Amino acid sequence: MPTKLKNLTDLLEHELQDLYSAENQITEALPKMAKSATNAKLKKAFEDHLKQTKTQIERLEKVGKDLDMKVDGPICKGMKGLIKEGEDMIEKKADKAVHDAGLITAAQRVEHYEMAGYGTVLAYMKALDLKDAADLLAKTLEEEKQTDEKLSKLAEEINKEAIKNSK
Repeated sequence: MPTKLKNLTDLLEHELQDLYSAENQITEALPKMAKSATNAKLKKAFEDHLKQTKTQIERLEKVGKDLDMKVDGPICKGMKGLIKEGEDMIEKKADKAVHDAGLITAAQRVEHYEMAGYGTVLAYMKALDLKDAADLLAKTLEEEKQTDEKLSKLAEEINKEAIKNSK
């Protein structure tokens, strides 16, 4: 991709590369988060999301191929930072429920970053009349929203346990 973004198409390609890098980084982080989680439902949520993330990477590759855009590019620095925060949480000493609550916090930051990225890319695709590509990535955005909702529900349960254990 050129270093200068001449038009919305160039910006779209740049953002697809960012998402592709982010998703690939997530595939490396999720197994560590699953291993660190003490709550069985949270562990399963991370494992399920890993499978889903691999499908999302395939979608990005398909969109790149269909639009004749390179999706492999520079590392997504935003995701790198978010993952570093998650790794820091893994290393912190805490009560099991507090630890899991912290993992959910880190995971939801990642989900919100992804939702912002996919939402923006979808807006560009709609503006450029790239309906098929937009339809494909709209599935990913919906999955990210569902994952965030699932994490919120788990957080309610785990937060209650963390409060109970701290009294």
